[in-house]
Amino acid sequence: MTNFGTSFTAVVRTTPENHASGVLIRAVTDLGGVVAGIDVVEPGHEEVTLELTCFLGGDDVDRRLEEALNAINDCHVEVVMDSVMLIHVGGKLEIQATVPMDNRVELARAYTPGVARVCLAIAADPALARELTIKRNTVAVVTDGSAVLGLGDLGPEASMPVMEGKAALFKRFADIDAWPIALDTNDVDEIVRTVQLIAPGFGGINLEDISAPRCFEIERRLRETLTIPVMHDDQHGTAVVVLAALKNAARYVKKDFANLRIVMVGAGAAGAAVTTLLMKAGVKDVVVFDSKGPLHAGRTFDDPDKAALASRTNPRGISGTLPEAMVDADVFIGVSQPNLITAEDVSRMAKDAIVFALSNPTPEIDPVEAHKHAAVVATGRSDYPNQINNVLAFPGIFRGMLDCGAHIITDEVLVAAANAIADVVTDDRLSAAYIIPSVFDDAVAPAVAAAVALAASK
Repeated sequence: MTNFGTSFTAVVRTTPENHASGVLIRAVTDLGGVVAGIDVVEPGHEEVTLELTCFLGGDDVDRRLEEALNAINDCHVEVVMDSVMLIHVGGKLEIQATVPMDNRVELARAYTPGVARVCLAIAADPALARELTIKRNTVAVVTDGSAVLGLGDLGPEASMPVMEGKAALFKRFADIDAWPIALDTNDVDEIVRTVQLIAPGFGGINLEDISAPRCFEIERRLRETLTIPVMHDDQHGTAVVVLAALKNAARYVKKDFANLRIVMVGAGAAGAAVTTLLMKAGVKDVVVFDSKGPLHAGRTFDDPDKAALASRTNPRGISGTLPEAMVDADVFIGVSQPNLITAEDVSRMAKDAIVFALSNPTPEIDPVEAHKHAAVVATGRSDYPNQINNVLAFPGIFRGMLDCGAHIITDEVLVAAANAIADVVTDDRLSAAYIIPSVFDDAVAPAVAAAVALAASK
């Protein structure tokens, strides 16, 4: 499948005849790609230099494209450039001064000797740091690189492009200055202590891509010891957006939200948080599956968090297979791995079934197959309707927490954020293909921030 989020540009020397004949275009289409444009860089009677830009998916794209073009007579590829790699050259962030320093007077105010007065004021009253430094609008995006996207433990250096992207999203959607902090340790005590040590310079901590179950303890300990908001986005950001989408999906199919029967696959960070928040919002019947089957009171667990989750879920004591549990279920939510269920499984669900297949990039079921029997389908992908995307939640949540000066992110705060996201989709906009607003809807972050500030202030 062609990935239209990735483009490649090949610089090619060839003949004008090859350019005119369309042979270059055919070489790309034979690879399953789409040509976006061919621009002449250097014209000539006997040879031209072209920049051919195309969308092309799969592995080793640059190599395959180069080989296909070089196979054409009188055609030579000088270089193939990956657009994704190009925009990452030098990183995606920078720091800019907010005050002028163009003469001695301005410099004396912004730095020495004037800055000494500000330091002494904060020393006398540390709370002034929120007013007189970047602390009031700065979030640290902290990771150890142990659970990067769906790619696993890639380490701190390889996590940086994701952390930079997260910081860029904070700025784009909530005007928050965030900075990536990649830690070269997987030790819980070291991570907790390091974040505690850097916390004075930040107004909030966004934990990211830290594997379960360590992420649970890290978040718990930091929330207990820090006086700034701390949130593990893989848990709570996902949970907030799932709750918002499910409320609207239930509204669309005209089912009582509290009485939904839900089958959840995935008992890690995201699955546990989604389940907890759904139940906080009123759902009573959730059956959670991990790799060994459904969680229930009769199982024994080495992980105390999983044992606690089992004690709160599965009220009917289901102990069978996943397809068996899906019979007559209203909702399937997957935050696990690709291709777990089939269209036949969905066909056995209750009438007007809801399927959230959120494994990314390959869902638990092909959305087209799920749509054969489900009334509403959501995924984690941007090329299908109803994308469950954390960017709908975390910018507004931190914006609201920073604005009101609160630091405890309670379940009530998270439910308020979900309700705000859901309410952006009014009755006249609600449909099977639109249960959740677009990430580019400018109404979302301010609505979430206002709801969060109100709930946190209480």
